[in-house]
Amino acid sequence: MSAGSELSGRVAVVTGAGRGIGEAVVRALVGQGARVVAADQDSDGVDRLADAYPGLVTARRVDVTDAAAVDELVARAERTDGRLDIAVSVAGILRPAPVVDLGDADWAATFAVNTTGVFHLSRAAARVMGGRGAGSIVTVGSNAAGVPRSGMAAYAASKAAAVMFTKCLGLELAPVGVRCNIVSPGSTLTDMQRQLWTDPGAPQRVIDGDPLTYRTGIPLGRIADPADIADAVAFLVSDRARHITMHDLYVDGGATLRA
Repeated sequence: MSAGSELSGRVAVVTGAGRGIGEAVVRALVGQGARVVAADQDSDGVDRLADAYPGLVTARRVDVTDAAAVDELVARAERTDGRLDIAVSVAGILRPAPVVDLGDADWAATFAVNTTGVFHLSRAAARVMGGRGAGSIVTVGSNAAGVPRSGMAAYAASKAAAVMFTKCLGLELAPVGVRCNIVSPGSTLTDMQRQLWTDPGAPQRVIDGDPLTYRTGIPLGRIADPADIADAVAFLVSDRARHITMHDLYVDGGATLRA
């Protein structure tokens, strides 16, 4: 099988697909031959993907915090696109603030998207995949789930919860042949990353590290491109990873020193 066709005939659902890592995941899966249902609360980005890949990408406007909408997303994919083989949760938000300044609404919204949204898609996918005894579920987490970050308590906690949820789901589904894994990016060139940068020197400080925020640098000396994360997802959903489940793959250039 050629490198560009190892997912040929498979159907994937990707949330948060309108931009950044989610968009890159859609492109990577299509590049390997999959047909993708690209879902996002903002329809503009997924509509552009559908236009770019006619017949290969289907755009859906979905709020991952709405359980019924996510259930319908998966059911519709089964009805109209074919058997669902791959589900990737990428949708996420970041509301940075010190804990003492963190509002209840920002805390709740962060968990609603980053954790409950993962639960909604994973549960819906598990119900159809488990009955067939095949499939792959991937959660895009964050290296912040494993290493504390100043001003990012809600984000880090929500991602840590999503990681452990995915591992528990993987344990439950392993006997029926459904694999569940996590890809945990570090700093990646996305709009979410850029919102943290307040001056021109910020990107270099991410690479060098910042002792004032107790943050190590990136040993590989570069900030990730969304495609770096997408390639890891594409590997984990492929048959090359057929004996990998409940794994948390850090794609952060060594930034956490794998603490």
